[in-house]
Amino acid sequence: MNNPKPIWLVRHGQSTANLARHKAEAEKLLTIDYDEREMDIPLSEKGVEQSISVGRWFKFQKEKPTLIFVSPYLRTVETARLIAENAKFHSMEIVQDERLRERELGIFDRLTKLGAMQKFPEECEKREHFGKFYYRPHGGENWADVALRLRSFWRDLCLHHADEKVLIVTHEVVIRVFRYVIERLTEEEIMAVDRASDIENGAISSYNFEEGRNKFVLKLDNYLP
Repeated sequence: MNNPKPIWLVRHGQSTANLARHKAEAEKLLTIDYDEREMDIPLSEKGVEQSISVGRWFKFQKEKPTLIFVSPYLRTVETARLIAENAKFHSMEIVQDERLRERELGIFDRLTKLGAMQKFPEECEKREHFGKFYYRPHGGENWADVALRLRSFWRDLCLHHADEKVLIVTHEVVIRVFRYVIERLTEEEIMAVDRASDIENGAISSYNFEEGRNKFVLKLDNYLP
């Protein structure tokens, strides 16, 4: 099986729900206030600016994507569109794939950490016991579930797009789990990576496939242009 090379992973620009979450956490509220479905949350003004910056960064790179895959959620689609416009990727195909969607939170959806602890204390205890890689909230997904769909996506990418230079615009947990899959990390290793830092909105990660080592090597990690 051949491998696409290189690969860029970009987290969507800041969304209005990201702003609402920061506000709710700062004010110690139980719930996060926004009206849209998770799938329909748009970018904030800052998120638009971040997406434009990523596009302008790509415009001046020697290597550029030939194909873009994107989560079908509005904030990722908007980010991909703005990247393509500002990078001058004229007529480049942008393919939506539901396997790149955000991790589903189930009963914890729209709750702050404080809200989750007050409303579902037993579930929070389970989450602490099992760890977030394997704990699955009712109606939601754990990281292992995300890994299953990403392994399917990765297999299709290698089978059908090995000659492409691929840009993937998606979500924070998805990018973390991509690293788990691509680098063949253990649970302990990816959790250590996750504890070390958050992935910023509009941040770029990238991999090159090195033939001599027969592996993907991380080149950019959480890079803000």
